[in-house]
Amino acid sequence: MYQTLKRRFVNSFLCLKRLFANSNTEIEWQRRLGKYVSTFPTAQNALDIFRGDWASVLPAEMELSAGIVPLFEDPKIVWAEQELGGFEGCQILELGPLEGGHTYMLEKRGAASIVAIEANQRAYLKCLIIKDLFGLTKAQFRLGNFMTYLNHAEETFDICVASGVLYHMKNPARLIHLISKRTKKVTIWTHYYDAALLKENPYTSRFHFQEMEYEYQGFKHVLYQQRYRQNFGESLGRTNFFGGDQEFSCWMKREDILACLEFFGFRGVKIAFEELDHPHGPCFCLVGFNLADSELSG
Repeated sequence: MYQTLKRRFVNSFLCLKRLFANSNTEIEWQRRLGKYVSTFPTAQNALDIFRGDWASVLPAEMELSAGIVPLFEDPKIVWAEQELGGFEGCQILELGPLEGGHTYMLEKRGAASIVAIEANQRAYLKCLIIKDLFGLTKAQFRLGNFMTYLNHAEETFDICVASGVLYHMKNPARLIHLISKRTKKVTIWTHYYDAALLKENPYTSRFHFQEMEYEYQGFKHVLYQQRYRQNFGESLGRTNFFGGDQEFSCWMKREDILACLEFFGFRGVKIAFEELDHPHGPCFCLVGFNLADSELSG
């Protein structure tokens, strides 16, 4: 009797072991299959690696599905091109290319070279997909922190494009200062602090800002610190959240941004695309010239 029960127990154990082994093998096999694409090779397959994470809508003629924001046909870049005297033959530094939409526009408009620096790893990989998809040959995407680059690199450029990055800085005045050391011309799109407008906005009305007086390189101004975890909460966990890489960032008032540009040598500043009711807070686009007065007047 004992031997019979022992055999039954052993047989049952072996059956269960085989069952779990097969189950685990099946799970592992399914996991591995998730890394492969079995359909015909297409550009959409590459975009679908980040399905649901794309911000940008691609040009209509591509007939591809990505995001909804028209960054590949951005009128702000068209306006900056006109105001800055064109991109043809220029060496351009782009800070935070996100998904390569503006990079695509800059190359299409004749830029001689584009160094685009992106710190977000997922955004960087998206840029590489776009580089391959559109056959960009003038653009060089670099993964890393552009503040570190600006502080240590020796390269200089004809134009700097800084769209959607100033309000993600802990020290925005320092960014403007470092840009002034690397380029003759700049275009910036950014949000700015305006208490009344932010309070009226349904989305930003819940934001908390801490006001503090600050001085950088002799430039006195006021910063408005916002903490990502406090203001964005669960949004931080989304793969398509493109905020800064620090715990907090500091916004500046509109007038302080303009004063900072002038303090660090940018003249002839022009403003366009100002939106007081933008869903994420008031914003504007500007161009500035880091040139001598004689060059400006000429």
